[in-house]
Amino acid sequence: MENLSSSGLSGVEWTRAAYDYSVDAAQRSVLFLDVLRKRGNLYFQHLKARQPPVLTFDYELILDGRTLERPVNYTLVRILNRRHPPLERQDTSVERRNNPVFRKGYPLERRRCPVERRGNNGKQAPQNPDQKNRPIVIIDPRAGHGPGIGGSKRDSEVGMALNNGHPVYFVIFYTDPIPGQTIADIQKAQVRFIEEVVRRHHQAPEPAVIGNCQAGWAVALVGADRPDVTGPLIFNGSPLSYWAGVEGKNPMRYRGGLLGGVWLTSFASDLGNGKFDGANLVAGFEDLNPANTLWTKQYNLYAKVDTEETRFLNFERWWSGYYLMASEEIHFIVDSLFIGNHLEKGNLELENDKWINLKNIEDPVVVFASSGDNITPPQQALNWIVKVYGTVEEIRRQQQVIVYLVHEEIGHLGIFVSGKVARKEHKAIIDSIDLIEYLPPGLYEMVIEEQDTRLGITDYRIRFQERRIQDILALDDGLQDEDAFETVAAVSQAGDLAYRTFLRPWIQFWTTELSAEILRQLHPLRVSRYIFSDRNPSVWPLKALTPMIKKQRRPVTPDNPFLALEKIFADSTEIGLNFYRDMRDIFQEYWFKSVYDNPWMKTSFGDGAAEKNDRQKELEKNPKREGRESDQYLRNMEKGGFVAGLVRIILALAVADKSLDRDELAAAEDIVLNYQPSKNIKRADYIQMVKEQSRILQTDLDQAIGTLPKLIKTARDRQRAMAAARQVVFADKDLNPKEEAIWVWISKSLKVKSL
Repeated sequence: MENLSSSGLSGVEWTRAAYDYSVDAAQRSVLFLDVLRKRGNLYFQHLKARQPPVLTFDYELILDGRTLERPVNYTLVRILNRRHPPLERQDTSVERRNNPVFRKGYPLERRRCPVERRGNNGKQAPQNPDQKNRPIVIIDPRAGHGPGIGGSKRDSEVGMALNNGHPVYFVIFYTDPIPGQTIADIQKAQVRFIEEVVRRHHQAPEPAVIGNCQAGWAVALVGADRPDVTGPLIFNGSPLSYWAGVEGKNPMRYRGGLLGGVWLTSFASDLGNGKFDGANLVAGFEDLNPANTLWTKQYNLYAKVDTEETRFLNFERWWSGYYLMASEEIHFIVDSLFIGNHLEKGNLELENDKWINLKNIEDPVVVFASSGDNITPPQQALNWIVKVYGTVEEIRRQQQVIVYLVHEEIGHLGIFVSGKVARKEHKAIIDSIDLIEYLPPGLYEMVIEEQDTRLGITDYRIRFQERRIQDILALDDGLQDEDAFETVAAVSQAGDLAYRTFLRPWIQFWTTELSAEILRQLHPLRVSRYIFSDRNPSVWPLKALTPMIKKQRRPVTPDNPFLALEKIFADSTEIGLNFYRDMRDIFQEYWFKSVYDNPWMKTSFGDGAAEKNDRQKELEKNPKREGRESDQYLRNMEKGGFVAGLVRIILALAVADKSLDRDELAAAEDIVLNYQPSKNIKRADYIQMVKEQSRILQTDLDQAIGTLPKLIKTARDRQRAMAAARQVVFADKDLNPKEEAIWVWISKSLKVKSL
């Protein structure tokens, strides 16, 4: 305000500024309302098209889940490389446009690919040249919205994978669920999809599977149940520790308890005649940040209406697509995962006598989280590692590799839609997907360091820094606040039992498909789209006014004092709504603790003590097990010959500073798999050898290096091994003191000349 009062404008200038601003504001208002009208029309167009995925890439149908023995509304498609005409496999043909199975799903006007392509001689095109590259399967979340957000832009997970030469598959789903489908049915279908990918790429390593947001736990179910068909698993913004969070910062975890548990989900599903409306989930997400929902998003469009229309409508096309879930699905998700937290605790019953435990995952895991994520904070993305394994030594004993990276500020949706994140974090993950299997078992943080920028292209150095369990716990403020959620789970089960016994029969008796559809169409999110659309005659004048305004557009200058006042008002409104949000969240957290974290409730519904996971119980019953495994590795110190010795030398040098550079891993792979004395070793055998030699080094470093002469016996072989290891040491163009010390130590042990 001081700048405005001291601007020194004359009365005429103030009048002129007021006139210019009023013209600009009036024009922006009309253009703003017209964009909302287009959003409403886009909503109906999307519905008419049966809400197809928002993928910006062409794709072809591979396997339709609706044709399986237990049908589900999921389908596997292959993303077609946007840069070249797709080359089809010799043993399959691409779905035709008139295929009735395909046409009963999404229309094909946007996907020019589902037509059979043949060469000039009438024969099918040759087999894809990427059959030896690891395929990548991407699964998007089914949390109220439709699929495709992981490939809605050129710079996205899909784009980065295509640029890297990976065959890319995408799991999409349809608006309406198959009646009665369960999470177990969906999990079986996803396993079937991955088996089909493995069959099509039998020469390649097992497919990497990416789960975005809530699809992360779906990927975890597949990986823990069928590790034989999956490769590395990537969890992007995925909640696996549903009770975790920081007091005063993560209010979403309290919602289930404040609403009384899963009974409300059952009630909403019954009102929907066996279907849960995904618009309810979207409304819950929007309620987390009322400032953005009620003001900031709209004001940003209003303030930048000349340039923001395309981005706004592209996002709203996905955000306004509300999908349905079967009652059985949503009940399992809320009861067993978000409230019961059975997946983290290792006692998730997927179906009768089929239990899922995260400690059964055998493939490397990459976890991508963000401190700016208010839907899946880092604690919910990472704390399962603490609960399942307890210590880094236990991770190593299980020969598991877990890598995590935490963005400093990006929001939840930015993890999937931000082009900047795609070009950096997602690119780094995809670039490293084939190399993380060569990491010694343990816990690592992926560190991405910006290098010199040349010709406008930024290069990044990728390191894997060894971490401890304490580094994950440091992101939290303690685990004691999770005790109250045990009480919530018990209260939820009691409330749901009471609802199903006394109220559900009456609700289901009076509910019809017509009443369910009326309730869905009256949802506030849908009504907000109806009001601003051509179905409302009162907005028709906007369609005629907009072209005239664009021709006579007179945007105000940035130094206009009234524009400054507008921005001050907008900022003040946002601050006020944020204050309301903070006070509401504090109040909700207070009531949650008052209700569930008190001695009476704990006595009535449980003591509130978090259960120890099966891994901890097993170690307590068998404290000598770790010692027996150490003896096994000690017995293997002198086994394996030249190749084992070479791998041990490379690993000893690579982990000397507790940090492994991606270039070092790439150089080690190239040397071991292509070096003359070891070139016949298979990739899978090399991965297993890395795990074994890593454990040998971790068990007794002195003896591991001291026994190298018994593995590499001749002077010529020792020189060759050190020459090969030298290429790995200098792959990152840096030899630090710790690596140099290990080098000297190994040289003395082998009695060869040092650096």
